Amino acid sequence: MTITGGTAGDTPVDIPRVPAREAAERELSKPMYHENDPSLLQRALDRFWDWVDGLFEAASTATPGGTVGLVAVVIVVLALIGALWWRLGTPHRTPATGGDALFDTAPRTAAEHRAAATRHASAGQWNQAVQERMRAIVRSLEERTLLEPRPGRTADEAAAEAGRHLPTHADALRSAARTFDDVTYGGRSADEPAYRRVEQLDTALERTKPVLATSSTDGFTEAPR
Repeated sequence: MTITGGTAGDTPVDIPRVPAREAAERELSKPMYHENDPSLLQRALDRFWDWVDGLFEAASTATPGGTVGLVAVVIVVLALIGALWWRLGTPHRTPATGGDALFDTAPRTAAEHRAAATRHASAGQWNQAVQERMRAIVRSLEERTLLEPRPGRTADEAAAEAGRHLPTHADALRSAARTFDDVTYGGRSADEPAYRRVEQLDTALERTKPVLATSSTDGFTEAPR
């Protein structure tokens, strides 16, 4: 590399290539030359959008009709997704135990469910205690023929059906079913007061005796034992 002086007659100065490059790099590395450089985030965003641009360009090239064809395909896909969403509705939670059925194991008696609830309550396992006590309530109503045994019945359905035959307990039945759903499918945790309410309902229902009604289409009314 040759550098010539600023006035006539100056002798040219020869600088070797490598030292010249290093000197240029040191000069250009000074902050004054980088004050307006984009930030690291801006450079990353620029690279991302360049990648997206290239992706769409490649897709439009491979799609009949180019960019217009690609846009049409995207619109069709979005329309299909919207149609499926409208037809099927919002996805519901899917518990790992086979639907929203109240009973998820082999049939057990009301007494067996109560015993399981008591064991869980003694261990402070309030979620499981609530579940077993609600199952005891429904099984007891089935054993007393107030409810017809039906596979796949949910806690809400059982509460609604039982409430028609035991109207003074309808609200408590709905509340117990809601507590069961909350701890089983809603990811919530029960506490001792919640369990005791379901336990008290079970005891109250055991003491309630349905009798034939003379003016009720349901065929039952209720009277204390």
